[in-house]
Amino acid sequence: MGKHLQTVAAMACMKTLLMVFNFIFWASGIVILAIGIYMRVSLYQYMVLSPEFSGTASYVLIGTGAFIILIGSLACCCTVKGQPVLLYVYGAFLAVVFVLELGTGVSIYAFRDHFPQGLDQALNKSMSNYYFSNSTDAGIWDSMQKNLYCCGNHGYNDWLNLNPPMPVPNSCCKEDSCDVSDETQIFKEGCYDKLVQLMKSNIAIVAGAAIGITFFPLVGVLLSCCLASVINKAKYEQMA
Repeated sequence: MGKHLQTVAAMACMKTLLMVFNFIFWASGIVILAIGIYMRVSLYQYMVLSPEFSGTASYVLIGTGAFIILIGSLACCCTVKGQPVLLYVYGAFLAVVFVLELGTGVSIYAFRDHFPQGLDQALNKSMSNYYFSNSTDAGIWDSMQKNLYCCGNHGYNDWLNLNPPMPVPNSCCKEDSCDVSDETQIFKEGCYDKLVQLMKSNIAIVAGAAIGITFFPLVGVLLSCCLASVINKAKYEQMA
């Protein structure tokens, strides 16, 4: 009887630990979802300029975050009911989440190093499309030049050196409006270096957060499998 009580006490302890894990895991889903949305809303317009860009990473993060929130909510029921089969299924879901998070985090970090490749040529091509009425490049350049306080690819003269030459856009103005022919009233620094610096620092944070959270589901796999094993052991002792 004493051994059975020890097993019951271990089961109660494991359930408590798993419930705490479920809450933290659910919260991590919100963090991953927020990271994915941040990439899609704030960084996408700059990431798409790189020839190395693939838009799947942000969607995978959003989908994984939503999946974690759903599974984390359902996991509490599995833990309370204490059904070994459900706990093993939950552990399998956590293993899938681990693989998704690890793959996404590594791909994002790899993109950080590949982002500058071909970017210089892509920016020059994008500048050439600025004044076309059906081009989306104008919005990207206006946003980039206003937010990064820059003008042109490597300097404001890049607009004048295009073939054919084009006027410097108003988004290069230091104020809301200015005389773009007066270089004292516009940004002189180019956008290339600032864009690379911005993306590398932001992508490093995003990838670091994604990879940092990646190994957390493995704790849940261990806890859920251990709890299922303890519950099976308790049932065996009752029958013995």
